[in-house]
Amino acid sequence: MAGRLRAPTGRYGGKSAAQRQAERRDRFLTAALRLFGDTPGYRATTVAALSEAAGLSTRQFYEEFRTLEDVLAALHLQVNAWAEEAVLAAAADARELPLPERAAAIFRAYAADVTGDPRRVRITFVEIIGVSPRLEEQRLARRARWVDLICAEAQSAAARGEAAPRDYRLAATAFIGGVNGLLHDYSAGWVDATLDEVVDELVRQLLAVLRPPGWSPAAPAS
Repeated sequence: MAGRLRAPTGRYGGKSAAQRQAERRDRFLTAALRLFGDTPGYRATTVAALSEAAGLSTRQFYEEFRTLEDVLAALHLQVNAWAEEAVLAAAADARELPLPERAAAIFRAYAADVTGDPRRVRITFVEIIGVSPRLEEQRLARRARWVDLICAEAQSAAARGEAAPRDYRLAATAFIGGVNGLLHDYSAGWVDATLDEVVDELVRQLLAVLRPPGWSPAAPAS
């Protein structure tokens, strides 16, 4: 299909066209989380099946999206946005805590959000892989955003004298890969550990990066 169909305008049932469009879009994404993130998965889902699961028509689908890939792209961004919201809220709450406790709070929030719904894990770490160059670019761009977040936290810790001053981009990129792999394996049941144990291991690894052997925190100013 060359493009989306034109959505109706005007008010209906007390709701504006924009409100109705947002509701339809949310229903398609909710249905996509269920079908893409569980059974049958993105590659085995059709526009008709997704529309039926959303309780909407295929015409309404094409008013919101061009292809199922557009739905997967939007859902992938939404799942990551939920996780980022949880992380930023935890970081704000833990602002005054020492680095180990702050790192633990942030990773516990991220891990709880991502693994709390196995469908989100599948969207983030499985269904998005290998779909198209466009989605691979989106996946890498979203991972780079997480790298930026870790680098910002590391630089803030270094400025407070809680971490070694250095360029953390390479280390953060490698660390994010480990985070994603471990949480995927935990969610798949391939890791014999509790979520708290997984988070504790991630925090230990991060602190080892931020505080290498031979380095010690700066003494507080008198």
